[in-house]
Amino acid sequence: MWNEFRKFIDRGNVLDLAIGVVVGGAFGKIVTSFVDDILMPPIGLIIGKVDFSNLFINLSSTPYSSVEEAKKAGAATINYGLFLTNVINFLIIAFVIFLIVKQVNKYIPKKHEKQATSKECPICITSIPLQAKRCPACTSYLEELVEGSSK
Repeated sequence: MWNEFRKFIDRGNVLDLAIGVVVGGAFGKIVTSFVDDILMPPIGLIIGKVDFSNLFINLSSTPYSSVEEAKKAGAATINYGLFLTNVINFLIIAFVIFLIVKQVNKYIPKKHEKQATSKECPICITSIPLQAKRCPACTSYLEELVEGSSK
């Protein structure tokens, strides 16, 4: 069992995945900090001194001045400001991943498309081999049609 586990780890995919998860988690924290601490405060200021972390709908009858106060009291709230912040986090992360994948795809060789092994006769539209000089269906000379010469 230990040998099977070592073979599994040695394949490389598991290690790559683990590194990706760790780096992705760290990157997620950086983006969250960027959105919460750098991006959202100026946006809130431009909109009218709005603190997005305190935008919520109170579902209880008792008024609360902040989301934290409502959470401490156990009140039900819809925290749409936090949701909006998380949506912005997601969009930034998705955009960065898109840019990375786009750049990586430039350097990965593309699989060659399946090369054609046949062509169509321009007279009868029958599929014929690429090397054919004459159509087996209508007996047209294909080189004459392509080159414009007569034989």
